[in-house]
Amino acid sequence: MKKKSIFGVKSYIFAIRIVRLSQYLLQQEKKEFVLNRQVLRSATASALVKEAEYARSDAGFINKFGISLKEVNEAGYCLSLLKDTDYMDSKLYENSFHDCAKLISMLVSTIKAIKNRNLIVLNS
Repeated sequence: MKKKSIFGVKSYIFAIRIVRLSQYLLQQEKKEFVLNRQVLRSATASALVKEAEYARSDAGFINKFGISLKEVNEAGYCLSLLKDTDYMDSKLYENSFHDCAKLISMLVSTIKAIKNRNLIVLNS
C-alpha cells in the first residue's frame, strides 16, 4: 500500500474545507454564486498534486505543482474577495486562508528544491 504524501493529504483537506465553505455560502441568506463557484473550482484543482505523484520526470512534476500553485493562489484571492465583500466572516476566512497559505508555501518550497537539485546535477 502506497504511503500518502503530505501534499496529497494537505491538498485534499483544503479541497474539503472549500467544498464545505461553498455549501455553507449557498445556505446563507446573502448568496454569492460567481466567486463561490470560482473558489470551489480553483481549490479543487489542487488535485493536480495527486497527478504529480505519477509524473514521469522532474519537469512533469514541476509542471503539475506549478499549475496547482497557480490554482491555490487563485483560491486564496477568491477567499479574500469573499471576506472583503462580507460574504464570509473573518474567523471563517482565517481558517480557510491558513490552509491555503500553508499549501502555497509547501508548493513553492518543493518547486524550488527540485529546480535547485536539477541545477546541481547539471553543474556537476
